[in-house]
Amino acid sequence: MNLFEVSQLSVSGLGDISFSLAAGELVCLSGPSGCGKSTLLRLVTGLLGSDTGEICIDGFVLTQQTLYQLRQRMGYVIQEGGLFPHLSAKANVSIMADFLRWDSDRVEARIKELSALVQLPDELLRRYPAELSGGQRQRVSLMRALMLDPELLLMDEPLGALDPMIRFDLQQELKEIFRQLGKTVLLVTHDIAEAAFFGDNLILLREGKVVQQGSITDLIKRPAEEFVEQFIRAQRHSIAAICGEQA
Repeated sequence: MNLFEVSQLSVSGLGDISFSLAAGELVCLSGPSGCGKSTLLRLVTGLLGSDTGEICIDGFVLTQQTLYQLRQRMGYVIQEGGLFPHLSAKANVSIMADFLRWDSDRVEARIKELSALVQLPDELLRRYPAELSGGQRQRVSLMRALMLDPELLLMDEPLGALDPMIRFDLQQELKEIFRQLGKTVLLVTHDIAEAAFFGDNLILLREGKVVQQGSITDLIKRPAEEFVEQFIRAQRHSIAAICGEQA
């Protein structure tokens, strides 16, 4: 059963995109800079309106009338975390729960659960974003995205700004978190090797259009066009390291 569907979606710079995610599926969007990956996520969250097409979550079409309710079913991790600098880590995490007037016991219980999940010590939650490392900020951002226990998790280059060692560690941790939670995840990354590490299903974009969709093996062995070969070839060493095969 599909939880999430995009049908013939188009807007300036992005045209006629269609795909779906089954409940519990993790799909990675990849492609070069400017291909429309982040634009697509902004459309999904309703931050940007489309010219044509529709977005459905669990059968409900995303419109101005349904946006408020459907947004509560999404968690969104934006590039570099997007934490509010004037709020503590804990206040960043609880901001939507506070807006929805959850009682304090419920908020505390959920934060405790999430801090254990992302392995962030309680004392760090009292700090402000500027007092945290890049990896710690990303953990806080993930906690914020998961606070309302959404069915759909959207992640826009969540690890792109981190140094290689921290990025590697967080890749391992995120994959385990995804396994534990069983959420439906749409993850954006320009790194095709990272996409292969996280998702069995990859969508490769170029100039606002889907070039190919499938597994990393499909893209390597059955490229739909020359661009796919070039994109794979440019990252062949990192793909080989993650996939254990030469591209």
